[in-house]
Amino acid sequence: MARPSSHKSNQVVLDEEIAIADIGPVYGGGTRDVELSAGHGVFAKIQQYVARIGVEKRGIERVPDTLDERTDRSMIKVATMWTSSAMAVACFAVGTTAQPVFGLGFLDSVLVLFFFNVLGVLPTAFLSTFGPAFGLRQLVLSRFFFGWHGVKIYAFLNVLTCVGWSTVFIVLGGQLFHTINSDIPGWAGMLVIAFATLVPGLFGYKAVLAYQQWAWIPMLIVYLIVLGEFARSGEFDPLLPMNSGPAEAGAVLSFGSTVFSVASSLCTYASDYTTYQPSTISRRRLFAWSFGGMIVPLLFLQTLGAAIGTATTRSADFARAWEEAGAGGLLGQVLIRLGGFGTFCLVLLAIGIVANNCPNVYSVSFGIQLFAPNSTGRVPRFLWTLLGVCIAIGLAVPAYDNFAPWLENFLVTTAYWFAIYQGIAFTEHFIFRRGFDGYQPSDYDSPDKLPVGWAASAAFVFGVAGCVLGMTQLWWTGPVGRLAGGDLGFELAFGFSALSYVILRYFELNRVGR
Repeated sequence: MARPSSHKSNQVVLDEEIAIADIGPVYGGGTRDVELSAGHGVFAKIQQYVARIGVEKRGIERVPDTLDERTDRSMIKVATMWTSSAMAVACFAVGTTAQPVFGLGFLDSVLVLFFFNVLGVLPTAFLSTFGPAFGLRQLVLSRFFFGWHGVKIYAFLNVLTCVGWSTVFIVLGGQLFHTINSDIPGWAGMLVIAFATLVPGLFGYKAVLAYQQWAWIPMLIVYLIVLGEFARSGEFDPLLPMNSGPAEAGAVLSFGSTVFSVASSLCTYASDYTTYQPSTISRRRLFAWSFGGMIVPLLFLQTLGAAIGTATTRSADFARAWEEAGAGGLLGQVLIRLGGFGTFCLVLLAIGIVANNCPNVYSVSFGIQLFAPNSTGRVPRFLWTLLGVCIAIGLAVPAYDNFAPWLENFLVTTAYWFAIYQGIAFTEHFIFRRGFDGYQPSDYDSPDKLPVGWAASAAFVFGVAGCVLGMTQLWWTGPVGRLAGGDLGFELAFGFSALSYVILRYFELNRVGR
């Protein structure tokens, strides 16, 4: 006589098979949602449990191109996803560094902000159109650029970037809460931001987009209040003289690298938030909504930050606020005249950091799963998200007391590998694949059908060489950077990686055939 538990297990398997059969066949490959929790292992049982409370089960598996799986057709959600990510204090903080850190006036700062933001946003907006075409996360589809093993270099770098950005935002949140109330220790404010970000990140795609759809509204209202109050203060100095010669060129290049790194920081997450869009959706419309959703808030916030940063040259109060608490201190100084309402505005901005950090917390899991698809890839996505947040908290504590130089060096350093990624990816896409028709998305998990990766790995080394030659940092100045008087690391990284890849990929194709 069969035991009830065995009968129940067999029935579960039968129900899952019937459910899959009833939906119909999958064309072009992919893993259906019901398959992600099939089985009787520990992780399968965890997936079955969390699915009941709405946690996304899918990690690096491809989303089948069927109507029941690709259910997200909203362009508004895509745009607001990027808008909320950009509408937070970290982006404002970049603008504030123009004068105190780089010595730029307001007019030259605005020109740098416009040019380098456009340069950084274009790749991310374009890569977001790959989600519907492939049904894959950004790093997973990057196997078509770098190969099965080569992409692991970028997965590792992306995990570092996700955790690093999470640390930046957690520290900023701690600074803001400390500005609001000096009795609140930095670690307490940081924990609030970390755990608030963790919730949508754990639940996954739908929760992240649902939160981001509305998170930008209160932040926009607060920034408009900040704009009005700062205009009333009379501390804006639009006529700070522009420098000239090598000093100005160096400042422009270095500040531009920081701006680019922020604008381009989401390029390796881009398709993570369009994966559930159907392949029939208009790529042009998706690009336009993505571009607009990023460029408008970036330009608005960073220009506002640059304007407020000029006050540090003419007001002792603003200069003191910058020295004591950075960008958070400047915001507090602007809103101080509003009393309790100003404090409430700062609380909203502190909570708004959650929206800025959501992409890092959500996307960190995909990089970890790519390291070893047969081991780390089997661990449920949300567990890696939890681990990433815990590591970020551990890093945020020592970073809190030395945040300004830490932020500058981290942001500029991340710009380099983004440039290498883009140089190789776009060269492969436009020159060798000749557009989207050159791919077979279902080959994503077949190593023998993907590029070998030798050319991409060698081009990465050339890109690093470009970084070393052009970068200008406290800890290293390359010969080209020294000659230019500013940071040329990301320009040379892009150029070296793209040009070397054209040559190396040609020989790889002739020798290996893929």
